Amino acid sequence: MSTTRHLVNRRRRLATSSSRAAVAPVSEEGPAEETTAPPDLRKPEVEPEQGQEPEPEPDVTTRPRLRLPALLCALTVLLGAFAVWAFTSAASLRETPARQNTALTDIARTSEVKGRIGEAVGAVFSYDYASPARSDRAARTHLTGRAVQQHKDMLAEVRAQAPQQKLVLTTTVTASGVEYLDGDRARLLIFADQSNTRTGKDEETTYAAAMFAVDAVRRGDTWRIAAIDTFTR
Repeated sequence: MSTTRHLVNRRRRLATSSSRAAVAPVSEEGPAEETTAPPDLRKPEVEPEQGQEPEPEPDVTTRPRLRLPALLCALTVLLGAFAVWAFTSAASLRETPARQNTALTDIARTSEVKGRIGEAVGAVFSYDYASPARSDRAARTHLTGRAVQQHKDMLAEVRAQAPQQKLVLTTTVTASGVEYLDGDRARLLIFADQSNTRTGKDEETTYAAAMFAVDAVRRGDTWRIAAIDTFTR
């Protein structure tokens, strides 16, 4: 009887131990899964040098918005300054009599000075060895001031060679423009064709184009050449 009870108690102890081992709780602490990002997605961290503060990252979203207004302000200031300068310059030109240029506004006077000076240039820069007095009369009629000596210097070689080579110099104005016109003073740009003919045994003609400027002044009812500029300086 005792043996039977003893066996029953032993079986119960074994059954209790087996059930406890079967339902023993599993430890909640397990190996943590690695969640590190792939190497190519990691951002390298650069440690600042000792004693140096890390530089703040630039604010990309605000810079373009700030540059455009600043640029527009600078352009507005420049345009305003230019407008003031242009207005002041135009006013000074209108108010100063010595700087008035009526070459484009006074059409009648402009046409007159072009016609008279064109005739004068053709006369004083033409020379015939057989009639030198004609050139002298043209110089007295159409020249004044510095232009008198300038004309003599320019035609000195022609006058010296004309009797021997029987030279005939002809000058024809092909175009002219009034650069400046103020009352009785003007400046013109002259374009002319010149032909130089030797009428001796071996007749020969040479042609050349000339461009020069003249200062003109009105004397009485006509215009005269006061200075000649050949642009050789």
